[in-house]
Amino acid sequence: MTIFQALILGIVQGIAEFLPISSSGHLAVLQQMFGISEGTLTFNIILHLGSLCAVIAVFWRDIWVLLKNPFQKMTLLLIVGTIPAVAAGFLLRDHLDVFLQAILLAAAFTFTGVLLIISDNIKHTYKTVKEITLLDALIIGFMQAVALPPGISRSGATITGALVTGLNRETAARFSFLLSIIAILGAGVLEAFTLLSAGDMIYQGDIPAIMVGFVAAAISGYFSIRLLLELIKKCKLKYFAYYVFALAALILADYFWFGLFFV
Repeated sequence: MTIFQALILGIVQGIAEFLPISSSGHLAVLQQMFGISEGTLTFNIILHLGSLCAVIAVFWRDIWVLLKNPFQKMTLLLIVGTIPAVAAGFLLRDHLDVFLQAILLAAAFTFTGVLLIISDNIKHTYKTVKEITLLDALIIGFMQAVALPPGISRSGATITGALVTGLNRETAARFSFLLSIIAILGAGVLEAFTLLSAGDMIYQGDIPAIMVGFVAAAISGYFSIRLLLELIKKCKLKYFAYYVFALAALILADYFWFGLFFV
């Protein structure tokens, strides 16, 4: 892996982890384009850590409140919201690679686009943080579980689920991002476990590329979070829907006609 490739992958990870376009789907596409197969698990863990730094930097006040007083309602809500993804991840952990096939990946991106259009058309959202119920958290958690396959955006799915339950747009975004902290940590642990099982290592010569990817993911992730917090208030997620629809079409075109990356 070259430093340039690591830079691109890091930037894309930071952007796509928080903007509703699916980081796992984009990394799968780019790694296919770059022909990268060795060391991807280790590198993906580092990129997840970069994304984690970004969300901590934006929401450090919320995190500090939770750390000072862990026995509060929000802690319980986040735990309940995490349970569906943990259960689904345990059941599907050996089958998620199936979704890297071109047709399924394109279908997942298309599904993300549909979710984003739905989210922009949900009106009369009013609930604040204090009004989130355990059922709301469970529904949002279910949507996070739905987003496990590559190509389905975690942030897009959880924000849509939050809006469906009646959370106002700012609260929906903030709860989604707080939930992402646990999700990113969990994904990192799962990939680390897979790494130990598969022996997928990056050589010492790749360390500069790893560091570039980490920094790029952290910086791009920070600005992506800030951007999404503004866009969700203005009901402009549909623009990301058009993008993922186009990406799905390009994947299918390559698979059926061009054969450049997907065969």
